[in-house]
Amino acid sequence: MSGQMTLFGMVQRGMSAQMVRMNAAASNIANAGSVASSEQAAYRPMRAVFQQELDSASGLSSVRVSEVRRADVQATRRHDPDHPLADANGDVWEAAVDSNAEMIEIMESARQYQNLVEAMNTAKQLMLETLRSK
Repeated sequence: MSGQMTLFGMVQRGMSAQMVRMNAAASNIANAGSVASSEQAAYRPMRAVFQQELDSASGLSSVRVSEVRRADVQATRRHDPDHPLADANGDVWEAAVDSNAEMIEIMESARQYQNLVEAMNTAKQLMLETLRSK
């Protein structure tokens, strides 16, 4: 991390991390119901993995996305011999995406993003009030 972390830098990192989280969940929803010809080729949901970072100069703690990882879930086998991707047994493998859980993930990340925006606006207002009082 270069330079001293400011409140605005910390908020920006948190907002970026929540956007990655939200985009991963949106990608999961977009791939819900997709099928593949094998279990290995089936879509696996993605999850953002956060890592805490402490700025020793300012004492502020921020977060960053260390990686976006595929979830370790089993694809669902569905017998559909007429499907063009069906294997020799007539099975296709459907992505194991729970749309309800993904919507909750999006709502939680949107709420965290909104909280960060509010924190930044409050800090900005406090700075403006300080400047006006001098």
